[in-house]
Amino acid sequence: MSLGSDRELIEATAELTYCNPFLPERVDLERRALGRDFEPHGGEVWHPDELSEPNPNVVRIQERLEESLPAWRSELLEHGAPSREDLQLYRDVVYYTMYNRWQADLLELVLRPKDSRRVALWRDFESGHAFLLPPELELQGQPPADLVFAWFFQLRRAFHYVFHSLHGSSLPIAELRAQVWQSIFTHDMRRFRRGLYSRIGDFTTLITGPSGTGKELVARAIGMSRFIPFDPQRVAFVEDFRSSFIALNLAALSATLVESELFGHRKGSFTGAIEDRKGWLETCPPLGSVFLDEIGEISLDLQVKLLRVLQTRAFQRIGDTDDRRFEGKLIASTNRDPEEEMRAGRMRPDFYYRICSDLIETPPLRRQLAESPDDLVSLVQLIIAGLVSDQDLESSTAEVLDWIESSLGLDYAWPGNFRELEQCVRNLLIRGSYEPAASPASGASEMTADLASEVADMKLDAEDLLRRYTTLVYFRSGSYVGAARTLGLDRRTVKAKIDPEYLAQLRKADPLPGRP
Repeated sequence: MSLGSDRELIEATAELTYCNPFLPERVDLERRALGRDFEPHGGEVWHPDELSEPNPNVVRIQERLEESLPAWRSELLEHGAPSREDLQLYRDVVYYTMYNRWQADLLELVLRPKDSRRVALWRDFESGHAFLLPPELELQGQPPADLVFAWFFQLRRAFHYVFHSLHGSSLPIAELRAQVWQSIFTHDMRRFRRGLYSRIGDFTTLITGPSGTGKELVARAIGMSRFIPFDPQRVAFVEDFRSSFIALNLAALSATLVESELFGHRKGSFTGAIEDRKGWLETCPPLGSVFLDEIGEISLDLQVKLLRVLQTRAFQRIGDTDDRRFEGKLIASTNRDPEEEMRAGRMRPDFYYRICSDLIETPPLRRQLAESPDDLVSLVQLIIAGLVSDQDLESSTAEVLDWIESSLGLDYAWPGNFRELEQCVRNLLIRGSYEPAASPASGASEMTADLASEVADMKLDAEDLLRRYTTLVYFRSGSYVGAARTLGLDRRTVKAKIDPEYLAQLRKADPLPGRP
């Protein structure tokens, strides 16, 4: 293959090598690479259902390149000095081809339960790399084979954890996957590979979003996907990625325990400290990650101590004066609004600005289902699959979905997000019913009082009163079905009586996550 004969395929494939696979650009580049041979495959939102069959476009691109790369290699070696641009294109296309050639074997390293640090496929990879990217090509800045191998292993791990941990086919979930991919590799994969991969632990990731929206899943995907060097002498990765992620729920611990868990302590430093103990910051390997769940719960004093860790990487055990170093990456989450926490004096601004170098927001379940109602089916099935036998999976899923539709309505807002859906499913499997917890409408209470005052002063006619009250009940209940049950009306009547302007006022007064 000469560059001139099929340059569109070559240039598009080179861009595919570095693109975010969860953004629409992937589809655009596949279409550009194949032209009229492109086959639509699942649309722009890439989700697990699409993996039931291989992406035919990737298969076609790979077949063309596998056939042509040896001849292209010979052409570059035999016809004088190729341009720097042509050499870079060739290298990028080789990367694309080699990754796809070995991705199934790389996935085995991710999934295999036994010790996967010793990698038998390294020898095959090394031989293929030496043939396709020989020293004679004089590729400027060409990284060694072991570094490329480590990148490929990181790519395969990241795709696995991002793709299979974040469930759903909606646009909000697709956008979340793309955000997580950027947290791992940044928006510029070329710059990442030129050296940023070794410094990504210096960036703290803060995950915000309502409770029950999968913030720990996001953190785990990031933590399990860090770059880990490969040692060709030992034929092993220098760390085991499976033990590199440490999660700590700060809301479940007292202030003293949080500090001890993080920093460790010396014997006798407080009651119950009967021996020296390392904290998680000290235990975390250099290429590992510590996830601080609900960081908005910690005290201002502890924020100061964590701020020092973020600024200098240094900390001390409780009761000790020796400085120790935290070498890993810090990931944090909160279901609170950081700006509101700073205004209220519960979060130090300097602390916030140290933990927000990388921000991710998880979407509420109601937004996900509004974009893709079919996600309710797949999420319910996912929950039930871990609870019942295979022969009961289909009937149990149908039973739960029928109850949700008839009793809550498909428009139910799920204020507790996925965690509420999970408990709803469990309630239905055990008792055949589920009663949502009442959500206090603190911010809307003043408007409720205003409505009562207008009724007492006889300022509303019958139609206005019905529309206002129906809207309020709908806002409080979270669904048309719930409002219809309370009002004794048909759900279609409830929907027709909603006052959009009054509903917007209620939402503004009480923007509680999960309201309809």
